[in-house]
Amino acid sequence: MAVQTVVSNTGISLGPAAALSCRECGERFPLGPVFACEACFGPLEIAYDLPGGDPEALRARIEAGPDNIWRYAPLLPVPADVADKPNLNPGFTKLVRADNLARELGVTGGLYVKDDSGNPTHSFKDRVVAIAVEAARAFGFTTLSCSSTGNLAGAVGAAAARAGLRSCVFIPHDLEQGKVVMAAVYGGDLVGIEGTYDDVNRFCSELIGDPAGEGWGFVNVNLRPYYAEGSKTLAYEICEQLGWRLPDQIVVPIASGSQLTKIDKGLRELIGLGLVEDRPYRIFGAQAEGCSPVSRAFKEGHDVVRPVKPDTIAKSLAIGNPADGPYVLDIARRTGGAVEDVTDEQVVDAIKLLARTEGIFAETAGGVTVGVTRKLIETGALDPSLTTVVLNTGDGLKTLDAVAPTTGPSAIIRPNLDSFREAGLA
Repeated sequence: MAVQTVVSNTGISLGPAAALSCRECGERFPLGPVFACEACFGPLEIAYDLPGGDPEALRARIEAGPDNIWRYAPLLPVPADVADKPNLNPGFTKLVRADNLARELGVTGGLYVKDDSGNPTHSFKDRVVAIAVEAARAFGFTTLSCSSTGNLAGAVGAAAARAGLRSCVFIPHDLEQGKVVMAAVYGGDLVGIEGTYDDVNRFCSELIGDPAGEGWGFVNVNLRPYYAEGSKTLAYEICEQLGWRLPDQIVVPIASGSQLTKIDKGLRELIGLGLVEDRPYRIFGAQAEGCSPVSRAFKEGHDVVRPVKPDTIAKSLAIGNPADGPYVLDIARRTGGAVEDVTDEQVVDAIKLLARTEGIFAETAGGVTVGVTRKLIETGALDPSLTTVVLNTGDGLKTLDAVAPTTGPSAIIRPNLDSFREAGLA
């Protein structure tokens, strides 16, 4: 793993971000484009000097902010004037009360879908990239880059175009065509690599340590500590949209596991700031059976996540060696949650169930989450009498191939009433 030279904090203004802290040994470092601890190689994350004082005043300040993630700028590693800069303004997506789906699943305590398909490039990746762009600006990078399973590629391409940066993103060569087109349309360089996402990510880590990567900010590698913080905004929004209240249960899809760990971090920050009442919550992780190393470790009682070779239609979750896997296990166990998986057939059924009941067309990751929710209820792991939030992280229009074989017209008829009646549609 490449480790870049730590730069001085002088001249760097990223709001309440005070330092980088190792999640393993606690060693602290100045803010800079680094992602691994020099002492133990553990992952780094942001340590904050968060605003203290009157929670009511902070809540009012947030509520008076823009209708996007920048309303939470006092809690994020971004400059105070971030909302005034050219960016895609992602976030504050709908929290849909899903009563029809609740009836189908037998949920009585209130079921909500946090629908992040409403973001500018139709996935939650716009949140994390928006934070990474500010770090890239602060560190003087001129090229925005990433390793991606598709959604991140599109988010980086769009954000870089808007910010006036060059982009060059790397993807497995066999991604869904919809995601390839969407990543390419923004005008940056798009490079397909013959291999899995884990191969792509490994290549990008090598590129950072090479002169060819000089001046490049890889949002999910050397900018990862900043990038990952964008997922906290999901936790902030869910609580605010529930009336500044913690949900009882949240079901989150797992790729690298970073999103789940940052949602937990966001919830704990809100509790610490007095913005929500401190009470128990449970976090559940969702994977596809064809790439379920975290689910397998959870069920077998292991603390170590053994890498696998992915084989699933849920390509956005197809990370065989999830970096945050062990932390996901810790959170699921600490909060009384679980990690579960579903087959590809169950993913497709869940996509169609969510579309049929709530009019939300989810990509395969959303199908994984809804499918796992149904399975968790059936096994008794998830309490249907409690308030539950399920994440849909992307738009189904990006993964049409997954559902196309099992959907189509109800009938094909001639343009007259007799043909309509003959088809039994009257």
